Amino acid sequence: MAKKALCVGINDYPFEGNDLKGCVNDAKGWAGMLTGHFGFAEADVKLLLDKHATKEAILSALEEMIVNGEPGDTLIFTNSSHGTYLIDESGDEQDKYDEAICPYDCKENLIVDDELREILNKLKPDVSFYMISDSCHSGNVHKALVVDTPDHRRVRFLNPSLIGKASLLNPFKAKPRGSKISRNVRVQDLLLSGCKSIEYSYDAMIDGDYHGAMTYYALKAAREAGYQLTFKELHKKINEYLKASGYPQHPQLEGKTSLKSSQVFK
Repeated sequence: MAKKALCVGINDYPFEGNDLKGCVNDAKGWAGMLTGHFGFAEADVKLLLDKHATKEAILSALEEMIVNGEPGDTLIFTNSSHGTYLIDESGDEQDKYDEAICPYDCKENLIVDDELREILNKLKPDVSFYMISDSCHSGNVHKALVVDTPDHRRVRFLNPSLIGKASLLNPFKAKPRGSKISRNVRVQDLLLSGCKSIEYSYDAMIDGDYHGAMTYYALKAAREAGYQLTFKELHKKINEYLKASGYPQHPQLEGKTSLKSSQVFK
């Protein structure tokens, strides 16, 4: 049984004033936890950071990991980056928008939820797949990127107008789907998102360095539990930490029921 992971972190973006500061730390944090406490070999944890995290590189690495996964394997994809949305043109979204990850080359390319869905559908039976997405999946049409707080909070949302995409007049009034990644009948994956589909995920100075708020508190919760906790327990603890720290985001845990009750990354 193999354990493999892809950890993506993008701070550097080709738009003035829209760089982030905590995403690379997030990716390294997840990778370090997996190799240090969950038995992942360093050679089996791939890091894609900043300019190396293009759409082609991310999707190629993700698809290779999934296609080669065998029954009993544990596969993990963590992403810390900007997120955005696009008006749905295929007609498959009830809320009229597609959620998207912003890779390094997002000026030309986005990773739309439909594309992730196609790759996830290639999972073999009895392969455990976990996705952790610490980015914004919606936002409004004004540029609300920086919050005036001592910890320099910045939302991980890239306005679609910056990349020449049409935007909804008010995406907050769109009905969220209840899942960032559409599930087929054979649900065998788990998603831990940074926030609800109508919220922002925050990038901030925490404990002397920059992190994604969700990722920081996820790693903190795992560490304090001695790396022995279920995903349900992790999810609950993250939300408690974020509420206590004043972050208006609510991470969601979605997917296979048995994985929610399983030990984290076992």
